[in-house]
Amino acid sequence: MTARRLKFWGWGFEDTRLSDAEERALTESYAKRFGVDGFERLPVPRVEDIPLREPRLGVPAKLEAICSTAPYDRLAHTYGKSFLDSVRAFDKDFANAPDAVASPRNEDEVVAILDWAEAANAAVIPFGGGTSVVGGIEPAVGDAFAGAISLDLKGLDRVLEIDRTSRAARFQAGILGPALEAALKPEGLTLRHFPQSFEFSTLGGWIATRSGGHFATLYTHIDDFVESLRMVTPAGILESRRLPGSGAGPSPDRLMIGSEGALGILTEAWVRLQDRPKHRASASVSFKDLYRGAEAVRAVGQAGLYPSNLRLLDANEARITGAGDGTHALMVLAFESADHPVEAWLERALEICAERGGDFDRDAAKAPRAHLSGAAGAWREAFIRMPYNRELLTAIAVINDTFETAITWDRFRDFHDNVKAATEAAIMEATGRPGMVTCRFTHVYPDGPAPYFTFHGLGRHGALPEQWRHIKTAASDAVLAQGGTITHHHAVGRNHMPWYVRQRPALFGAALAAAKAKLDPAGILNPGVLVPAPESRGPAERGR
Repeated sequence: MTARRLKFWGWGFEDTRLSDAEERALTESYAKRFGVDGFERLPVPRVEDIPLREPRLGVPAKLEAICSTAPYDRLAHTYGKSFLDSVRAFDKDFANAPDAVASPRNEDEVVAILDWAEAANAAVIPFGGGTSVVGGIEPAVGDAFAGAISLDLKGLDRVLEIDRTSRAARFQAGILGPALEAALKPEGLTLRHFPQSFEFSTLGGWIATRSGGHFATLYTHIDDFVESLRMVTPAGILESRRLPGSGAGPSPDRLMIGSEGALGILTEAWVRLQDRPKHRASASVSFKDLYRGAEAVRAVGQAGLYPSNLRLLDANEARITGAGDGTHALMVLAFESADHPVEAWLERALEICAERGGDFDRDAAKAPRAHLSGAAGAWREAFIRMPYNRELLTAIAVINDTFETAITWDRFRDFHDNVKAATEAAIMEATGRPGMVTCRFTHVYPDGPAPYFTFHGLGRHGALPEQWRHIKTAASDAVLAQGGTITHHHAVGRNHMPWYVRQRPALFGAALAAAKAKLDPAGILNPGVLVPAPESRGPAERGR
């Protein structure tokens, strides 16, 4: 039997796509939105049609069994899943393809690959599931290196230990989300971390990028679940002690979480687990506008109720996802517990919403499996299917992308209005016609929300990268100018580096560079991510 292959140009497996009905509905919706009769559609790229430069690196004989220079493998390890990645894939632009893909099966082989890379002056780009949307896995390393190796960690996928008493488990970092949860299910446990990329992403990738899960309050980031970590660096092994908590100085875990492959290769992690939920209750609440909904979200978020879902969609976001009719903002509200019924918590949250003008169907909220039906169910299905839209939209030159941030409650309204206006203006400048910008909350904290913006514009084949960059730059400038963070859960990668450098304190940047110099003296790990890449060197220096 032939193993299913992942698309190198889009989301999911090669044999998975939008249905004809989904494609027709999506195309008709955007044609109506932009007032056009139809679209020019590019064909899906094929491996045999894409020119690749010859590998610049020779694989050592002792590593040949775990390395590949096959065209498909190199293509599949060039890009993540961002809009820009998709555009360049459809344009058959794979100029930064890695020279080799290494797939270690154990930690010793990780060490051997790093030794080879350092001796050959080759950059090493750690690769988990390949779902980055910020340029975090592209081997764009310039000519400072003799070549680039994509280090695919999915071979490190074992369950090493499960501690039922402490509710913790030790996994190798390359394990995929579904395999991790399947291993925990017989024990009645769950990590309860479900990013949108869950099916195709790895535990190590979640930790390296400070991933945000589906749940909106309390335990929102992978940070909350990390008990200890083990990382291979060119300077040696870095491993933290397994503890429920510690006040012994700055935490080594915090150095490794969010390191994005620039400081070392995560190989193992102990993670905190939870009992699988048995009790659920949910409801959908509509509000006159986003701002009234935000007031209710703030009140619920500050009430200590800790809903599993507290998502707020503006009217257009609700309409686009099929969760609303475009006349009201919509809150998707849900609670769950492994220990006790949660109806009382839902009831109190609904009282808070009603006090702030929220409207809801109390009977529907009490229905069995309410979290899988109605507006909440429609939004959930749209959320899961959303990544598959990109390959169609890219092919018809519709610019459709997202950016997420976080801001305190006292600044939210001005922040939202100014960022939305700046992005809308940039769409007009880039494309010559109005676009659309929508907003939803993905995560909620007592002191502020995480707004997630989606922008839509009608682009032009041949100009899409420049049009996208113009919009992305304007939106990112506005986010920083208004006091937000350049990323809440999508990581820094290469795409966010200019704004990350501006956001972080300069002295912290210098300290981070010093840490990299100690852990990665030759600077071979994911150059240009978190720490600026080395400047280009001449042939004599590259040969050293």
